[in-house]
Amino acid sequence: MKKDLLFILLTLILLPHLTSAQIKVFTLDEAINTAISNNRDINISVLNTEKSQAAVNEAYGYAMPTIDATANFSHFLEKPKMPFPDFEALLTNATYSILFDEGVIARDDSKFVPVETQLQSFAQTNNYEASLTLTQIIFSSTVFEGIGASQTYYELAKSELQNTVSKTVLSVQKAFYGVLLAKAVLDIAYASFTNSEENYENVKALYTEGMVSEFDMLQAEVQVENIRPVVLRMENVLKSAKDGFKISLGIDQSEEVDVSGEIVLEPLDLVDENDLIQEAMVSNFNIKSLDLKKQVDEAFIQLDVARYWPTLAGFANYSYAGSSDAWNYQNYSYSTIGLNLSINLWEGNRTKNKVEQATITYKQTEEQLLQLKDYTTLEVKARTQELLRVKSLVEVQERTVRLAEKAYNIAEVRYQEGAGSQLELRNSNQELSQARLNRVQSIHSYLVTKYELDQLLGRTDPQYFTHFNLDEN
Repeated sequence: MKKDLLFILLTLILLPHLTSAQIKVFTLDEAINTAISNNRDINISVLNTEKSQAAVNEAYGYAMPTIDATANFSHFLEKPKMPFPDFEALLTNATYSILFDEGVIARDDSKFVPVETQLQSFAQTNNYEASLTLTQIIFSSTVFEGIGASQTYYELAKSELQNTVSKTVLSVQKAFYGVLLAKAVLDIAYASFTNSEENYENVKALYTEGMVSEFDMLQAEVQVENIRPVVLRMENVLKSAKDGFKISLGIDQSEEVDVSGEIVLEPLDLVDENDLIQEAMVSNFNIKSLDLKKQVDEAFIQLDVARYWPTLAGFANYSYAGSSDAWNYQNYSYSTIGLNLSINLWEGNRTKNKVEQATITYKQTEEQLLQLKDYTTLEVKARTQELLRVKSLVEVQERTVRLAEKAYNIAEVRYQEGAGSQLELRNSNQELSQARLNRVQSIHSYLVTKYELDQLLGRTDPQYFTHFNLDEN
């Protein structure tokens, strides 16, 4: 019996610790760092950055010399032949011509043989050749423009990665404070429920002593039961908020998580609205990315125009070869150096049409950039006005909560002294809960709006970009 009692006591003592050990509690920084490590969009952006860096290295490679080695061997199963004058007839005729001219023998033109062509082969059966060729681009507008375009594209990839990180940070901030809001609302519901239960117990005791009517006791009980569903609903809201939080972190839904933090009003000094708009035009990640996209489009125009320019390349070649009929090769070598100039004269207006298409793409991006700047200006103004509105509202609600707490305490004392009613107590409890709810919702709205404004202004904490070596080549 004693062993069983000891086991039960140990279980009761250790169970809370075992349960809490299974719940991962995140601070805001821990949540953001976890999301950055797990977010698939960020992983894709990182791979795109690495790909664009490889493209830069490839573009530089086109400006460097190329060395090619080739070797070939051939064996004729049947030698090629070509028509050629009969050498025997030519030799015979030449010999008689000399003899006649020197007077060795009497001239007789019948000795000359008609010269006809015959199929003859000048190739040997086995042939090989090995060569080494060095080529160096001296001038190529396409190569030079390609290097610049690839570098700009790399900068665009880095900017897109920063933009993705910034959006991920904002998403986690919203999810994090969404959980805090759900917890705060649940606490308010619990507090209201506790007040109602305590009131019910007090009324029930007074009823037992005959000091209040049964109607008052029933009203107090109904109030308890009316708040109970609200508590259950808020518990479900908190669970849904935590599920969304886990999605933003990129962790498994089966894990148990919680957050560590408070919904408190953070001081924020808002400068002139025009200064904020100017800051957004310079630092907003979306604007920076689209501006780089416009530069990439412009580089592609120049890349297509470069096809009109000639290409000049120098080359040097060394070859070693040999041939034979019976594997006793006669070997020889030769080498050459030179220049190669090429220019396209006409290709069906393909270059002209490519330039036109690239120019249209550039103009489209330019229009999108102007549209994005207008939208960003509107959003900065809206967020600034919202912050000012909510901040002034929170200051009023702080006083409202204090008044509601005081009113509830007075209503509770009045009822106990017989000067108040259950209706008065119930209304003051509801008003207190509503005042607390309004205050926490306003502070939450203020914080979320502040984070949205920070994201619009490109004020994402630089520490979150240190996960990536953006400047390494």
